[in-house]
Amino acid sequence: MADKISYIARKFIEEDVPFVVAKVIATKGSAPRKRDAVLLMNFEEKTWGTVGGGLLEAETEKYCRQQLKTKEKVKTYDFILDEKQSGEGALAMGCGGDATIMIEYVDPKNPGNFVEDFKTISQAYIFGGGHVSKALDPVLRHIDFETTIIDDREEYANTQRFPEARATVVCDDFDNCFDGIETDEDSFIIIVTRGHRGDLKVLRQALRKPHAYLGMIGSRRKNALLFEQLLSEGFTQEELDGVHAPIGLEIKSETPEEISISIAAEIIRVRAEHNEAEAAVKHAEAEARIHE
Repeated sequence: MADKISYIARKFIEEDVPFVVAKVIATKGSAPRKRDAVLLMNFEEKTWGTVGGGLLEAETEKYCRQQLKTKEKVKTYDFILDEKQSGEGALAMGCGGDATIMIEYVDPKNPGNFVEDFKTISQAYIFGGGHVSKALDPVLRHIDFETTIIDDREEYANTQRFPEARATVVCDDFDNCFDGIETDEDSFIIIVTRGHRGDLKVLRQALRKPHAYLGMIGSRRKNALLFEQLLSEGFTQEELDGVHAPIGLEIKSETPEEISISIAAEIIRVRAEHNEAEAAVKHAEAEARIHE
């Protein structure tokens, strides 16, 4: 979700639209959303994202509307999320925790350091630590990704080989390669293991995981054989049609470095389309509420 909010915010700046961003900067106890949860509101009082819902969200939106009018640069609010408490900042919520929310007004004509400070990082999970992964890892960092490298060989998944990766994971076998890994609808899954057998094992699990992008290396013939196997196991054609295979844009790439560029280019396109689609849905929902 965070990368979608970032996309929308950058678009507002480009279109000269003022807005405010509310961000959870600290929590204690059972707050509904943890640190870095974000809500964006534009001058039409339409919102994207969430800081937790319920009364916390309602109060935050109230302060966002006020700040859109006052244009005060930054304000911070402390909330007590306990129905047994009273006084300033106390909300009758059953969470029992605390939350601190910072609201920032962004003037598109003078956004200051907002764009750089608000830059968000997407998560890429690269299965296979071979030559393509080694070339791809630094490229993804240049387009705002953190990487996790997973391989069943310790010599191919370690901090010496991938010193700037967010994490390196050695699995006993690719049959359990998602153990300890939680993907979401904004995750990018890249399958570049050393062989067909590993690719099939990872893909079989990845198809059941939430993701924004799922790509697998290999020739069309090899991938067709793997897809045939998965269809026989009960996967649907629709599920397989969502896999980017062969991975990457067609640029006649041959070397690992060229392949990494083609993968990164495809990921940039998919991420932009993903963000645009989510923004369009949110805009349509907001328009529908206006006309209710």
